Amino acid sequence: MKKNEKTFEEKMAELEELIGKLESGTVPLEEMVALHERGMALYESCAQELAAFEKRLKGTEMGS
Repeated sequence: MKKNEKTFEEKMAELEELIGKLESGTVPLEEMVALHERGMALYESCAQELAAFEKRLKGTEMGS
């Protein structure tokens, strides 16, 4: 992991916070779009991390 990169847990916490803001219904439209874009980027990053972890797990299962 790069020095300034967030951990999986930090990304998930930020994603949860963004979802809360979006669900509140009090965010202006332009900010909603920005939050949605950031949320999608976080989601993709987390999904990639999970896929890589799953691949590692499958690799260790086959080697056992």
